[in-house]
Amino acid sequence: MNENDGLNQWNQRARPVCLERRYEFTSYSETREFLDRLGDFCESAKRFPDISFGRTYVNITLRPESEDDGAKLIESDYQFATQIDGIFN
Repeated sequence: MNENDGLNQWNQRARPVCLERRYEFTSYSETREFLDRLGDFCESAKRFPDISFGRTYVNITLRPESEDDGAKLIESDYQFATQIDGIFN
């Protein structure tokens, strides 16, 4: 998979290295449903991005899976982001 395939809603940052995306909803109940599905998915994947949210939005920051100094985003990071998008859609 090309790093940019299907990731046009994600912003890639160099410092710190991460992918970021904001998901918007029309109601708190939609936001809550997404957070519940996201939580279940993260538990099953054993991977936990940084999440912040408000009444009608969720911000996700996905850092490289490796915590080594100089870690970069790799294919599995992009795949994880795409899988999160699948939860939203």
